[in-house]
Order: sequence, then C-alpha cells, then structure tokens
Amino acid sequence: MKRQRRPRKAAKKQLVEAEAWDGEVDEIQETSADEPDETGWKTSTAQMAGLSRLVRAGVWALVVSGPVLGTLAFLSSSAPAQGAAKPVAAATPASPVGPAGFAELFVAAYLQAGQGTERDLAPYYSGSVALAVKPGTRTATQSTVIASREVQPGYWSVTVAADVTAHDDKGKSTRLGVQYFRVGIQATGPAGAGGTEQGATSGYAATSLPAQVAAPAALKPGGLAYETDRGSSSAEPSVETARGFLAAYLTGTTELDRYTSPGTRLQPISPAPYAAVKVTGVQDDSSGSGQQKVPADGTVLHQLVQVDATDQAGSPASLSYALTLKSRAGRWEVASVDDAPAIRASSPPSAAPHTTTTSPDAATASDSPSPSNS
Repeated sequence: MKRQRRPRKAAKKQLVEAEAWDGEVDEIQETSADEPDETGWKTSTAQMAGLSRLVRAGVWALVVSGPVLGTLAFLSSSAPAQGAAKPVAAATPASPVGPAGFAELFVAAYLQAGQGTERDLAPYYSGSVALAVKPGTRTATQSTVIASREVQPGYWSVTVAADVTAHDDKGKSTRLGVQYFRVGIQATGPAGAGGTEQGATSGYAATSLPAQVAAPAALKPGGLAYETDRGSSSAEPSVETARGFLAAYLTGTTELDRYTSPGTRLQPISPAPYAAVKVTGVQDDSSGSGQQKVPADGTVLHQLVQVDATDQAGSPASLSYALTLKSRAGRWEVASVDDAPAIRASSPPSAAPHTTTTSPDAATASDSPSPSNS
C-alpha cells in the first residue's frame, strides 16, 4: 500500500512545481530520490535539480523570444517572394496598315509611270529603274490590298489588286480587268507602323519593282441555312413583313416602326437611295413550305430576301438582305438586319475553278498588241 501512495504524492508535487516554478521541487526530488522509474533506473537529487533548472531556462527563453519570432514571421510573410516571376508585358503585334497603304500607292504610281518618268517612282523605290512602256499607257482605276504578310520583323510582302485600264495613242481606253501585283516593303518605326523600333520615325521603302502574280484561288461558298423557298409573290405573313420593311428601309416612304420588334434601333437609310423596291425572291429556314400561320410569340425565323430597287433616275439595282424575324401578338416583326446570311453548320467553302469574264473591250484589245509590262 505504501508503494502505491508514494507515486501519487510525487505526481501531485510535480504538478504543483510545474505550475508555480518555486522551491517545492526540492521536496519532490527528496521524496522520489530513491524510487526507481519504470525502466529500472534511479534518478538522483542532483540530476532532478539540473533538469528542473534546464526546463525553467527553456520556458523563459521561449517567453522572451516570442515577440522577436512573431516580428520575424510578420516581416517574412509581408515581404515579396524572392523567386516570384515578374509579369512580362505582351509584345504588341506589328500592324500591316502602313506597309499595305504604301504598297497600294506604289503600284498605282508604277502603272502610270513610263519611259522618262521613272523619277515618279523615287518616293517609293530608290533603285535603278528603266521603264520601256510609254507613260500613261496603263492606269489603275481602282486598287485595294488583298493580302499582307510579315516575312521577317519589319519586312512585309503585300499583294495589291488593281483594276487596270490600257490607253492607246488615239485616246481609246480598254479595261484589262483586275490584275494582281506583289511588292516587298521595308518599314521603320514602332509596331503600329509595321516596324520594330519604338520611338523611331516611321518610313517605308519598296525593295524592288512590283511582280505581277496570279489571282487568288476562287472558292465556292458553303451551303446557306435558308432551305425553304417562298418565291416572290407569296402572301405569307413573313414575306409581307419583309416586303414592307425593306420598302420603308430603302425608300423612306413609310414608318419603319410598324414592321420592327419593340426595342430595336433600326433606322431607314437617309437620304433614301431608292424610289421603289420590288421583292424578287424569299427563302427562310422554316421546316414547312406550305401556307403557315404566325406561330406562338417569341418564335424566330431567318430570311434571305432578294430585291430589285430602282433609284430616283430609274436605274435598277439588285440587292440581298438577311433578316431575322420574331413573332409577337399574331404577327411577324423584323428583329434585326443580319451582318451576313446564315450558313449551315459544318459547311465550309470549297475550291472552285477560277473563271474570268472577258468584257467586249478586253476581247477587242486581245486582237491587237497589248502594252508592254515593265
């Protein structure tokens, strides 16, 4: 019984010593000095005293160092990570607008120039030039850039399409059709001017005379989404809406609001370009081709409408309009004039043989010597 009480006393005294950290530890050490622990080892009074001092020193060290450790932890958490990667600004892509415009001007000047007027090309090309064609033999009545590609930084390949007209010594003009010319253009200045040097002065220079090239491949468009043909004289409510809307849109003779959905911001063309409009064909994406009533409110219908419009001078023009209609209160209303006709899903364009329509003037010109190409 005595052996059981002594460990309890010792434990109780050790608990008091741990809470108060006073001299009562010595009493605990004397009580348990000769008692073996569970492993069979005896602990001396000196050993217990040294252990007590070590524990007290460790606790006081933690208490004193607490604020210091807290400050270091705060500073380390608020400081930026040394290995964090800095964001890199995305490079501004070079713009093809400047080189393209310069190439278009160069091609127009090149077609107009001839023997004795080579200096007219100096603002575009500084190389040695000797043209064999007479000045003014060819002109570009219209031109546009159809392709531009950056061959290497600051160096562009630009293709210009020009509607070329030939002029003979008697003053007769013959339209030769659209021809294509490719030009190499070097650009200086920032990326917005097609160059590579931010802050530098913008400038352009052709690296050679233009090269005439073949026309781009012709394509056959994909299938359109309008599979139901309503004809031109249909009394369908949707066709009547399209007819009235386009007449108001192109002639301004009636109010446009009576044909449009609430909230739309469609406005008629002003000033009105045409005096009369005739619908020549209507296709839509509805499922049935028979006479149909206006469906439930909110139903959407897509139309492709062909019209012949006559201007104030009596000249006709053929036009196509893609419309989106929406049903409301038992009638069809135009919700939008679409940006482009709708195509069927997964219906990409396909390659088609390139055909050229020859005008009578061009056919006549082919029987006589054509002007020399420089």
